Amino acid sequence: MTAARQRWRRIRRIAFYVFLALVAFLLVRYARSVDWAEVGKTLAGYGPGTLAMAVGITLASYLLYSAYDLAGRRYARHTLPAPRVMGIAMVAYAFSLNVGALFGGAGFRYRLYAHAGLGLGTISRVVAFAIGTNWMGYLLLAGALFASGRVTPPPSWPVTGERLPWVGAAMLVAVVVYLIACHVTHGRVFHVRGHHFRLPSLPLALVQLGLASTNWALMAGLLFVLMPKGVAYADVLGPLLVAAVASAIAHIPAGIGVLEAVFIALLGHQVPQPQMLAALLAYRACYYLGPLLVAIAGYAALESRRRAHPPSADEAARAPDPPREHAN
Repeated sequence: MTAARQRWRRIRRIAFYVFLALVAFLLVRYARSVDWAEVGKTLAGYGPGTLAMAVGITLASYLLYSAYDLAGRRYARHTLPAPRVMGIAMVAYAFSLNVGALFGGAGFRYRLYAHAGLGLGTISRVVAFAIGTNWMGYLLLAGALFASGRVTPPPSWPVTGERLPWVGAAMLVAVVVYLIACHVTHGRVFHVRGHHFRLPSLPLALVQLGLASTNWALMAGLLFVLMPKGVAYADVLGPLLVAAVASAIAHIPAGIGVLEAVFIALLGHQVPQPQMLAALLAYRACYYLGPLLVAIAGYAALESRRRAHPPSADEAARAPDPPREHAN
């Protein structure tokens, strides 16, 4: 590695830590202005029915997300049992939300799938398929919402309310182009810088869109039931979708501070600040922290199972890379 590249990496690392420090400073400064007594009162006011609905939506969302990897199993052509695939996917999802997509979502998938006997190429296809599924569904749902004109960004945002529908239309065009490409190029293997990939079949691409768009809708549904009455579902869905991109760009674990900032900017005029913070805290408890505790236990169970029953040579060869001449 050259000295210039090392210097650039050091500068990027320093800039990232400075950014984190700035975010922490702003969060502390903001937290001092919050009426936490009112937030606690709102949290205590959630009834058993609301909490049961929130837990049910969370469970449905995680099960739906695990179906990404079930569809990825068909795409990558491996034969791991469905319950194990779903368990790996849900563990990876919980860690991805809390510690980041690279270390959590991808890292845990590689480790757990490798321990299950899958090859590196097969795991890479599953990971790429799951990531693609998530963001293609995002493009479909966000594109439809933005194109409808239901989301009004703050005046200070670079994308104005007049331009946002055009952004949504471009998202929908990208989805259509993806579907056409899946239909036209199905069976063709692409070679880029030593990497080989192929697009899924059109039916499988439609499954991707259905799974991911529904999952994003469920996430917004969870926040919707936690918000005070009078807030429309679309008014919750828009900020959630915007916050997802902002969190991905910021690379802050769990999007801490980003989610809150986006909701305050887009929904602060409708919902009192203590009630909104209470809803966001309850959302994090249901969708982030609770599943993370379960995922830690699940990961420990998978690791103990691996030590007790290490994969045999036959299992390690269960999913060789598919031939390059033809595809799923």
